[in-house]
Amino acid sequence: MRFCDECGSMMHTEGDTWVCRSCENEASRDSGAEAAMAVEDGQRDDGAPDVADATQDATETMQEPCPAEGCDSERADYEMMPKPGGSYEVRLFTCVECGHRWRET
Repeated sequence: MRFCDECGSMMHTEGDTWVCRSCENEASRDSGAEAAMAVEDGQRDDGAPDVADATQDATETMQEPCPAEGCDSERADYEMMPKPGGSYEVRLFTCVECGHRWRET
């Protein structure tokens, strides 16, 4: 793999030439250097990286008046949850005093 010296984009091979599809810069290929890049000795497979679950313990507290009748609390925990279909997130609130739950409108 090679990156363009002019614009930094990834270059592609066309015969004996590296060609940048972004700025059309060209460079000649060096088969010796390319062979050295493809060596697999000493490489290791550590498996897939661990992925953090952003939905675990992701609540924060903020000033937000509780809409529940009879509750005068001005503080609520909130968490961001993905909307079905993944197009955007919605904020879900939980009153710190009465436990009433609602979503941001």
